Amino acid sequence: MKQVVQNYKSGELALLDVPVPGCKPGGVLVRSAYSLISTGTELMKVSEAGMSMVGKARSRPDQVAKVMQSVATNGVPATYRKVMGKLDSYTPLGYSLCGVVEEVGAGVDDVKAGDLVACAGNEHALHAELNWVPKNLYAPVPDGLAPRHAAFGTVGSIALQGVRQGESRLGEVGLVIGLGLIGQLVVQLLTASGVRVVGVDPDPVRCELAERLGAAACGDPASAAVEATVAELTGGHGVDQVYLAAGGGSNEPVELAARLCRDRGRVVDIGKCRLDLPWNAYYEKELDVRFSRSYGPGRYDPEYELEGRDYPIGYVRWTERRNLACFLDLLARGSVDVEPLVSHIADFDDAVETYRSLKDGELKAVAVLFRYPEQAGHAAAPVVAVPAVAVPTASRKPSPVRAARTPVRLAFVGAGNYATSMLLPHLARRDGVELATVVTTTALSAANAQRKIGFAGATTDLDAVLGDKSVDAVFVVTRHSSHAELTRRALLAGKSVFVEKPLALTEDELAGVLAAVEESGNDRLQVGFNRRFAPLLQEAKKQFGARTGPASLRYLVNAGRLQHGSWYLRQGTEGSRFAGEGGHFIDTASWLLEADPVSVYAVAASGNEDLQVVLRYPDGSTATISYVTTGAPGFPKETLDVLADGKVLRLDDFVRASVHGPGKWVSSRLPKARDKGQSAQLAAFVKAVRTGGPMPVPLESLVATTAATLAVRAGLAGGAPVTLAGAR
Repeated sequence: MKQVVQNYKSGELALLDVPVPGCKPGGVLVRSAYSLISTGTELMKVSEAGMSMVGKARSRPDQVAKVMQSVATNGVPATYRKVMGKLDSYTPLGYSLCGVVEEVGAGVDDVKAGDLVACAGNEHALHAELNWVPKNLYAPVPDGLAPRHAAFGTVGSIALQGVRQGESRLGEVGLVIGLGLIGQLVVQLLTASGVRVVGVDPDPVRCELAERLGAAACGDPASAAVEATVAELTGGHGVDQVYLAAGGGSNEPVELAARLCRDRGRVVDIGKCRLDLPWNAYYEKELDVRFSRSYGPGRYDPEYELEGRDYPIGYVRWTERRNLACFLDLLARGSVDVEPLVSHIADFDDAVETYRSLKDGELKAVAVLFRYPEQAGHAAAPVVAVPAVAVPTASRKPSPVRAARTPVRLAFVGAGNYATSMLLPHLARRDGVELATVVTTTALSAANAQRKIGFAGATTDLDAVLGDKSVDAVFVVTRHSSHAELTRRALLAGKSVFVEKPLALTEDELAGVLAAVEESGNDRLQVGFNRRFAPLLQEAKKQFGARTGPASLRYLVNAGRLQHGSWYLRQGTEGSRFAGEGGHFIDTASWLLEADPVSVYAVAASGNEDLQVVLRYPDGSTATISYVTTGAPGFPKETLDVLADGKVLRLDDFVRASVHGPGKWVSSRLPKARDKGQSAQLAAFVKAVRTGGPMPVPLESLVATTAATLAVRAGLAGGAPVTLAGAR
């Protein structure tokens, strides 16, 4: 299928061929009929992409701060790969469309194939021929409403939420500053609510349009006529509400709002304009400044948007889905008219040229629609699901390892930031490796990985990959909640599996993986515990030498705080932070102590995720892992000490190591880069797959580390040490 994309690094716009997205549970697959270009938001994004690197940095100081923090934590090379990987990727455009349901995912019962729906979301309602849309981001289109009008649903919801934030009442007077697409819709919504509206915009054509759509009067912000009209309509008191629907770097909109608003009036920011509030003006009138967050309550909440958890109507009357349905109803009843806003309708095949014309100013428009092929406006045959791949015959005996083969053909399930910055670069340049296929849930991420890394194919169909006998190994690099199930399926399909940590989030998930090993006889599994492969740590262990007595190991992990909205914080689905990351540190401790733990004791600080985990080993050795989220961000992330037999091994964040004993060994103080062992681990895994030799880490050790990680939760709940059972 085709999708409009942009490369943020180069500014390139393209109509790209990408895989068809799969229809996941909790949503529907929609074939687009019309999608709307947001001439404000999208053109701002297009313009930013055309800036120099310095210009991009100046426009997004928040992102620059994140980059600097990443440098402190991960080093310059890793941060550079991460940043450039993000910049040099195709990103999607679009967030408002109307289309026909082609396939319905499990758990959805309010629409069926052939129904017309309006869709929202900058990850789901894209300028693409097909989109997967979760339940709370679509709404059925009322009978009789034209698809091209329903495509305004998302933008209309943004305007509607802004009006709700203004709490308009019958007989009030509102001022709308900025008469672009959002502003024109706000004018109509206020008029339909019984509010008299004054509009402000430097463009006389837009002012005339707003007056035709119901505004009492409109004019240039510098015009004295606007102030005179406000004085006349309000008896000199000023407007009750001001809606900032303008963009740009000027501070005039907020200054004008203060001048024309009444005492204790409301100022609602809907657009993205400069907000240097003149303190005296806002203080003296005690103005109520409010923000309108996109489509309404539920926006940016992954449990609402992705997991379909609605808010009870008794507590949240207007969610983003209910706003979407409400706006569609207003359109269907004729209370809002979007037809006069349609400046241009372009065929989807002409998308790139349309954006260029808008950016260059050749096409002056309030609203532009993409029209998809004619059949998109009618019910099409449902997408036929590919049959599930047959599971290999169950066997409780280890299956024979196949003969060595070169090149080793690899498939990746998932192509997120970690995969593309920390794993794939090492594999792409390795001899004897062929990157066969990348599988993702979104079409564009698969296409990006194929373009940047060099995969031979890209798809959203996992079953097809698992059924491909030419694929030797499958990498599972997805979100934590899917690791165990994807690993289980890949093992049953007879593949060697490399799964990023964690292997499992619950005891039942771990048991399911082991059951797949038992059933298939396939134990070709590696978990991404890379630190034991770090060259610096391996050299330090060698310098430390053998020990005769028990050891005391201390591991401080200065994990730091996560950015708000990070999927790592979704404990309900993705597990705790330690469940996702703790296996790294337990595996490293066990490797250094050359044994698996026999018990786990954990305590947590009240009110945060700071943990102290004490592991006991068969020979009496102990390992204490301090996992701290409240430390200073500038302090190294990982420091480790091992003490035994009159010797001390010290590791400082994989940049320096030392061993103190009868003699002293100190590593270089100026390493080329912080190497945490990803390259060496991948080399060992590929070698094992190619030769049929043992996996780099025994299965028993992987299971023991996972079981110990899971035992931390049980230990916290019970307040007592947890004794671990055998590895298998």
